[in-house]
Amino acid sequence: MSTETKSEQTISIDRIPIRRALISVFDKTRLDRLAKALADRGVEIWSTGGTEKYLRGLGIPVRSVSDMTQSPEVFDGRLKTLHPMVHGGLLFRRELASHVEQAAAHGIPPIDLLIVNLYPFEETRAKASATQEDIIEQIDIGGPAMLRSAAKNFRGVALLTSAAQYGRLMDTMDAMDGATDLALRFELAREGFACVAHYDNAIADYFRSVSQNGSHHPSDRLQISLPLIQSLRYGENPQQQAALYGEDLPKICQQLWGKELSYNNILDMSSALGLIAEFLPAERPIAAIIKHTNPCGVAEGDSPLDAFNRAFETDPESPFGGIIALNVPIDAPLAERLNAFFSEVILAPEFSPEVLEILKKKKDRRLIRFDPAQLRRAIDGMVEIRSVVGGVLRQSADRDLLSNSALTSVTSRPVTDEQRRGLGFANKIVKHLKSNAIAFCGTQDGYARTLGLGAGQTSRVESVRIAIEHAKRNSLNLHGSFVASDAFFPFADSLNAIAESGAAAVIEPGGSVRDAEVIQAAEQSGIALAMTGQRHFRH
Repeated sequence: MSTETKSEQTISIDRIPIRRALISVFDKTRLDRLAKALADRGVEIWSTGGTEKYLRGLGIPVRSVSDMTQSPEVFDGRLKTLHPMVHGGLLFRRELASHVEQAAAHGIPPIDLLIVNLYPFEETRAKASATQEDIIEQIDIGGPAMLRSAAKNFRGVALLTSAAQYGRLMDTMDAMDGATDLALRFELAREGFACVAHYDNAIADYFRSVSQNGSHHPSDRLQISLPLIQSLRYGENPQQQAALYGEDLPKICQQLWGKELSYNNILDMSSALGLIAEFLPAERPIAAIIKHTNPCGVAEGDSPLDAFNRAFETDPESPFGGIIALNVPIDAPLAERLNAFFSEVILAPEFSPEVLEILKKKKDRRLIRFDPAQLRRAIDGMVEIRSVVGGVLRQSADRDLLSNSALTSVTSRPVTDEQRRGLGFANKIVKHLKSNAIAFCGTQDGYARTLGLGAGQTSRVESVRIAIEHAKRNSLNLHGSFVASDAFFPFADSLNAIAESGAAAVIEPGGSVRDAEVIQAAEQSGIALAMTGQRHFRH
């Protein structure tokens, strides 16, 4: 074992050379490049378990921490780094002669760089198939302990907890001939403590929300620990301060063009992504236009351009300054069409170089590429948290929708196959409108589309009237249309207005004390009425 401490003297903490690194990571993203760069600089690398095996496989010189501690890894890897040789190397103060002497006397080599990321506790917990045993085994013990030791001794030790930090370290070492400065180490320590705090909060939240037998119940304390993604120029209005926090959004979305996103852009983007996720994986092109978090037009088509044109026809006035989202890559014909008016943000799974060249002609718009798989994962694990006076509300996201095949009529008029598909489409749209919400939809050439939308009114019948008026104003025929309501009809007046418009089928949750009156009104009008038992309020 190397014991160079006898020849190492107290040093200035302004400049700490990286001579020895301990690497123990679960996520090995970009580790190959970092480890090779360290080895090329002559840094002595120590490692554990799978990381040690990985580095050896790359041909990078590495020494086992077991050689440092003179203790084997035991209990299936549960115990390997909880040892005075490891924590002493992280904790002793390089600028104190007494610490340096004690380290030398006990043969404790200084560890100048710690690279650790933690077991995937949250990812494991989020898996529906994970058992309590699976989850508990992902509670990292040695990693957080080492991070705390290194972060506490930031005057002498640099620590990395994420591949996103690797570039900063290498840039600093390149500029300082293999050393780090105090400013960087303090910054990394701050991020290290935040990493440990977040990890501990996630574990504590799990134990607060489950019983010994694994049954779930509301946690007795809500703790939120999220990293800053970016400060925002202002909030919903210029007089409000704002910032964006989280971990998943940078994995889901990548901004390819345009100025910085605003608070309102991000809110509208979130609404657009939530809606477009209903149509992933993509079976056919879907275009959605969002304004102030509400859909103002959604449609299928045989091409991206066709889908957008159908969506645009629902409400040609509102798209100006709105958000446009597609579930398929944007092609050149649609890009040319989108340049005919201004939109704040365009979202799509992909933008070809040709399409980017076209869309970049509008300098004030933002172009955002999203990863469909990452989006679906984020939606599936999403919780909703909202501030209220004196507290916060937390709820699981509204992800469920009744299968189209399960839609049956409560009137003598059956739901046809075409209506079943149209009602399913309408139900996906109404779920994303502000309550009280009504969505009139139809099919054209076999493609579903919105015809008239009513949202955010204090009475349901008023939303019905607004949706009908929008359709009429835009010369869209409601005869034979499919209508979705996010909640039950409290009176038959809404159903009667829908019938007068010419609609053929309605989907709603049911559950009103006047359901019988509503069913009777539908029966008299010859409308197929499906009641799902699922409400989709969105306040």
